[in-house]
Amino acid sequence: MEKWVGRVALVTGASAGFGESIAKRLVEHGMKVVGCARNIEKIQSLSESLKDSKGSLTAIRCDISKEEEILAMFEKIKKDLGGVDVCINNAGLSYNAPLLSGTTEQWRHMLDINVLGLCICTREAVTSMRERGVDDGHIVLMSSMAGHGVTPNAPHAHFYAATKFAVKALTEGLRNEVCALKSHIRVTAISPGMAKTEFLSRIFSDQPGFADKAYSVYQPLTADDVTDSVIYALAAPSHVQVHDILIRPTECPV
Repeated sequence: MEKWVGRVALVTGASAGFGESIAKRLVEHGMKVVGCARNIEKIQSLSESLKDSKGSLTAIRCDISKEEEILAMFEKIKKDLGGVDVCINNAGLSYNAPLLSGTTEQWRHMLDINVLGLCICTREAVTSMRERGVDDGHIVLMSSMAGHGVTPNAPHAHFYAATKFAVKALTEGLRNEVCALKSHIRVTAISPGMAKTEFLSRIFSDQPGFADKAYSVYQPLTADDVTDSVIYALAAPSHVQVHDILIRPTECPV
């Protein structure tokens, strides 16, 4: 990770879960990290706790479902830090929204965050890299095991799975386009399985205890387990591109 010391990383959805863990680890490795979320109080608190670390953490309020806020964020990063060298597209969400009973608003919001927001951030990050002649940048797309197969008896996750199947296709398309530019910017997709974060509790916020019951069946992943995968991809030698990392609990089929 020495090559990344002093360089700039954007982590979307950095206020909790994977994003919080990733932002913390990158700061500890000496990167200048920008963490964004709709609510930045937790990121600001994390930044304060990391003030004696090798790197730094800057919080920016940004709703990834709104293009104008994404563009404003990239302009601020350009003005304050020069630009983005690593983009961790971590922001994502799901609802308990089956295909036969979910609302159009729920589906649209998932698309706006999980697909369009990811694409806009990726486009702007690569643009930032190429404007500055950065040819060793890295784009990380947070996908899911749900993007590799639809889980039986889980109708709440069917539309979410569709958004993650889209991320799988977008990952391949992005690699094709970067390769066509003869660029050495690397692209990695991370697909975690069941992990113990706030994600499941938010989906089933109307069912207290649902997440704890699900986690009691087997030992789930932790946010740090997923962060380890991100660090592995970033730390790989420049001639090595880690295409896809699938990570799931040993006892869990998804």
